[in-house]
Amino acid sequence: MTDALRHDPSAPVLITGGYGTVGAEIARMVALDAPTLLTGRTPERGRALAAELGAEVRAWDLTDPAPFRADVRAVINSVNDPDDRVLRAAVAAGVPYVDITRWTARLQRAVTVAALLRPTAPVLLSSAWMGGVSSLVAASLAAELGGAERVEIAVRWDMADRSGADSVEFMDRLGVEFEVVDDGRRRYAAPLTDARTVLIGDGPVRVARIDTPEQFTLPLTLATTTAVTRIGFSSPVATRALLALRGAGFFRWAGGERWAPARRALLHSPGDGGTARLRIDVSHQGRSRTATVTDPRGQSHLTAVGALLGLHRVLGTDGAPAPEGVVFPEQHPDPVRAAGELAAHGVRVDLDPARIGAAA
Repeated sequence: MTDALRHDPSAPVLITGGYGTVGAEIARMVALDAPTLLTGRTPERGRALAAELGAEVRAWDLTDPAPFRADVRAVINSVNDPDDRVLRAAVAAGVPYVDITRWTARLQRAVTVAALLRPTAPVLLSSAWMGGVSSLVAASLAAELGGAERVEIAVRWDMADRSGADSVEFMDRLGVEFEVVDDGRRRYAAPLTDARTVLIGDGPVRVARIDTPEQFTLPLTLATTTAVTRIGFSSPVATRALLALRGAGFFRWAGGERWAPARRALLHSPGDGGTARLRIDVSHQGRSRTATVTDPRGQSHLTAVGALLGLHRVLGTDGAPAPEGVVFPEQHPDPVRAAGELAAHGVRVDLDPARIGAAA
């Protein structure tokens, strides 16, 4: 027996990992408009949240071959799906699907898997930074400029914020080179290189390159000739330490599962809450726009907002027809209006008027 979902527009929205740090944020938002079904390895941990939301909680361990069956309206996948079980089950059943958890290589595999399965319902691969918020805002700036030759995203990771264990999985990729597009040419970049200091919100942050899916998708969807994402940390000490470890070769020789806890412990120290903040610069034909995205409720909340906007997209409830086949967040037919929905969830997008019309 295999996993079997069945599409039912009156059934709950299935949220895999629905009681984790990000999943719980998603569940609370979705539950305001629709019934929810929460799944995970240990459903006992989700009982209190399910009771709070009037939701159902069930076990679905993606590492356990035991089949899972449910009638669902849509699926939001907020946990690692290493064998594409959730994706395959959703596509086979014609269920609208949103995924926010894949690093670039796994997103590329998901594109291939979904294409071979020929989905009849939308498949939104929204694993760009913060549930696709970075790509959506970049697309909105590109729409205003008439194009996007260059997109640069700078992320400030708040060390005091709440975060789940999966949120720092990018630490596992810091020893692996990744493909990028710079000035129209494809090349491989090393993580934590090309460092620079940028102003993100109210202060300077030292940032360096990391592997994120929007650097793969934006050149394909927006014809971007340069796509760069860099990350820095609210603690300058942490930033300097990571850059020093990279220089010493730590992430090359400390690869593999044996060292995973040590790598992730460098950043995974969940606090009481912090502020999510990122800066997005888009330039086209000598003109540029800069947006600073700020969520005072933190990184998990901002990611959940991205997932919720993705759900509205695949259900066709955001004022635009539901897409067909495999899509990315930046392919919204009206990204300016879609990005404007962030404000309804307490997310501020500040444009820098001083840069409008300035050279890139």
